Amino acid sequence: MAMALTVTGTVWLTMTGHLLLPFEQVTTLRGRLASISDFFEDPQVTRILRRHGLRVEASTAGSREVATGSLNGLDFVFPSGKSAADQIIDAREEAKEYSRNFHPFVSPLVLASFREYAETLHDRDVAYPQGASGGEQALYYTLDMDKFLSLTQQHLSWHDLQIGKYGFDNHSLVAAQTSDICQSNSADSYLGLVAFTENHNAPPIESKSARVLARSISSLLLSLGSASDSLYTYYVDRNGINRDPIAVLYEHQYLAYQAEYRAAHGTVDTERVLLYPRFPMMSEPHFIALNHKADRLGELLETDPELRRRETQLGYQLVPSGSDDALAEYLNGQGIPAPQPSSREQTVARMPDWQVLEQMIATIKKCP
Repeated sequence: MAMALTVTGTVWLTMTGHLLLPFEQVTTLRGRLASISDFFEDPQVTRILRRHGLRVEASTAGSREVATGSLNGLDFVFPSGKSAADQIIDAREEAKEYSRNFHPFVSPLVLASFREYAETLHDRDVAYPQGASGGEQALYYTLDMDKFLSLTQQHLSWHDLQIGKYGFDNHSLVAAQTSDICQSNSADSYLGLVAFTENHNAPPIESKSARVLARSISSLLLSLGSASDSLYTYYVDRNGINRDPIAVLYEHQYLAYQAEYRAAHGTVDTERVLLYPRFPMMSEPHFIALNHKADRLGELLETDPELRRRETQLGYQLVPSGSDDALAEYLNGQGIPAPQPSSREQTVARMPDWQVLEQMIATIKKCP
């Protein structure tokens, strides 16, 4: 027969001659997550947090829904991008409600594709393979966004680009497929990247000109109308190459996939490749504590050595900048080629302010 015994505030369970470990007090934090949901579903992350006395219960939504939806009953939110985070923080400040912002890691926006399509773009001097050592096939390409968008503007198909030389006959338009622009940070970030490119490598600032720009680039945006995790699922499916030749995803999704693939097959998947825009667009997830109880989780995400190591293993680049060397070291240790880091002097694509972004989205699509 079991009996509970309380000693100095700690509850122990005794069973016929045995004294078991104490029941630790666990704080449950309720939150709403965007594409970062896979992080808190990771068993190792769950175990690490439990050792710190924390348990996360979270619902998922697109970053824009996280930013605009009700926060009642939540301890934290974790949108995938800075625009949504800024919108939440501004609203909290205006309402004189508590918020504390944490920024543990980033992940570049990438165009995930397949080797035959990347090589077809390479044939047209639109994409360039990053150096691969020892005669290995490149997994990463640098993409000239100006030239890529020009192909879409000219209404060229993959057939026109002679994809047939690689054994495919695809008459679809050369363009990148995004998830739903009304929900997804990756889709909104791609809108920002296209706007930056078409606006002479500068984000739109003024509302009227931003709306004009949005109308002019709307034909360059192909939205799947679903969440970004669905687009990733389609991409890694065995028949993914027959669905969307180029999908807008995050770098960490691809790197985590390659780690799993190598663990299962002893080699990397050389068929799936990444196209990196020449001016990189960073996705910046922000953990926003809505009360003091959630501060502890934000602090752990930024400082706990075990969590930081797991963040790297899941493909994220750690913040502050410069600590992304940890990701390259991890990948090389796993036998996975690391992407070439962007030059510190390189121009980085920048998003418009969230108010301007919202007007551009409204111009392109009527969102619920």
